[in-house]
This record gives sequence, structure tokens and C-alpha cells, in this order.
Amino acid sequence: MTADIKQQIACIALLVADYDEAIAFYTEKLAFSLLEDTDLGGGKRWVRVAPPGSGGTALLLAKASNPQQLQQVGDQAGGRVFLFLQSNDFWRDYQQMRANGVTFYEEPREESYATVVVFSDLYGNKWDLIQPK
Repeated sequence: MTADIKQQIACIALLVADYDEAIAFYTEKLAFSLLEDTDLGGGKRWVRVAPPGSGGTALLLAKASNPQQLQQVGDQAGGRVFLFLQSNDFWRDYQQMRANGVTFYEEPREESYATVVVFSDLYGNKWDLIQPK
């Protein structure tokens, strides 16, 4: 029965303070594509961005709509690395992100499993840029 089941994670909701500044960061600093920006009325939008070659999984940029949500912007994982951006050319992407002004928490490091570096998005969420070995 499980052989007939097909599932995939389509979107991961990421709380943002402002749609347009988040779109600018992801498209200009990380070179993601803007897949969709649909006005839902009442100040809400359905905004999806994804890195090149993402295979269908996207970030859903969800504007915080109350004080509790606004408090979580930039800290959705309690200070841990929250998202992992896997690259097929770590050094190309690292250099491009540095040139675009992305904030890195450390120097790149070689681990037994990957080349990796921790960076943050515009709100402070921690990400790994990673190229598996």
C-alpha cells in the first residue's frame, strides 16, 4: 500500500516582517526565483520563492499578522540552524552570497560529510550553505 503513496514537502512557511523586503533578499542576495506573488486581499499575499533547481520545494513567505508571530520573525528555530541550502558548487555560491552582502557567522569549514558555513537571512534565521561530499 505505501508504494502507491506519493508525497513531498511543497512549501515551508517562513515568517517575515514585510513581503517586499523578504522578496528582495531572497531574489537579490540568494538568487532565488520568485515563483508566485498573489494578492489574497486584506494585506495578505501568497508569496513563494525557491532556489534554482529546487525540485519543487519552496519557501512560503508568510507576513507576521499579530504580535506573537512578529516576535518569532528571525527566531523560528530558537537560535538553531533552521534551513539548509544545498549547493552543487559551494565556493561559487559562497563567493556570490558574500559579494551580495549576506552575513556569515563563521568561515567555511570542511567536515567529514560536507563543506559548510552558517549564514543568516535578513531577519537572523540561521541557515547552512552546504555541499555534501
